[in-house]
Amino acid sequence: MKKALSIIKTTLVWLVVLLAVSMMIFTVISVTTFNRNDRDLFGYKMYIVNTDSMKDTFAAGSLILVKEIDPATLQEGDIITFMSQDTDSFGETITHKIRKLTTDAEGKPGFITYGTTTDVDDETIVTYPYVLGKYQSHISGLGTFFNFLKTTPGYFLCIFTPFMLIILYEGIKFFNLFRRYKKEQMEEMQAEKDKIEQEKAENAKMLEELKALKAQLEGQQTAAKPAEPAPAPVEAEAPVEEAPAEEAPAEEAKEEAPAEAAPAVEEVKEEAPAEEDGTKEE
Repeated sequence: MKKALSIIKTTLVWLVVLLAVSMMIFTVISVTTFNRNDRDLFGYKMYIVNTDSMKDTFAAGSLILVKEIDPATLQEGDIITFMSQDTDSFGETITHKIRKLTTDAEGKPGFITYGTTTDVDDETIVTYPYVLGKYQSHISGLGTFFNFLKTTPGYFLCIFTPFMLIILYEGIKFFNLFRRYKKEQMEEMQAEKDKIEQEKAENAKMLEELKALKAQLEGQQTAAKPAEPAPAPVEAEAPVEEAPAEEAPAEEAKEEAPAEAAPAVEEVKEEAPAEEDGTKEE
């Protein structure tokens, strides 16, 4: 559904663009070509009909196409466009029907023309130099439209307004795209922030699990360690029997002890008489 709406909007935008560009081109063409005797487009001159003098063929507001032609080939009943020499419309471009071929007062060949609506002959004979071309076709109402385009309201309505709508649409589109870009940017930043927070939470959870595992391992090690035996009372200790191999040195020590004590006794005995002699001398 969204894709279909997008296609429709794009199509409408391009239609408006095409319309605005077309109106601008037509306006330029109408100003530079329409009702200009010295301008033609692919050999055709274009004129906007302003009156209903030829209403039976084309009405006022029609755009007529006139092709340049050799006046000598024109016949009665042909419709021609010419420069009027009449007093009331001198210099104006007129498109009337040929009633008959004739010559003027100077003998120059020409045509008597008339408007089919009034069926009244024009005042002046149209000679060859004033003939602009032969009528070929017309588009009803198009002349009125181009006349409207050349006015200020027509310019604003048919050219300025479409371009402003396009500019406004593109501005709104750009603003929406900018908002969408900012929204996506904020969403990406929030997603990155949430990801970091999630990683922090996972790390904290993993740390808690490691701590719990460590505590569990320590508890298991404590439970598996054997209890130390209580020290036995001193009185209860049994006398340690010396090994037979160690008894010989002890007996040798006992034998040596009297031997060492004997000289000491002899020294005491020798000192005693000396003390007695001293007493006598006094």
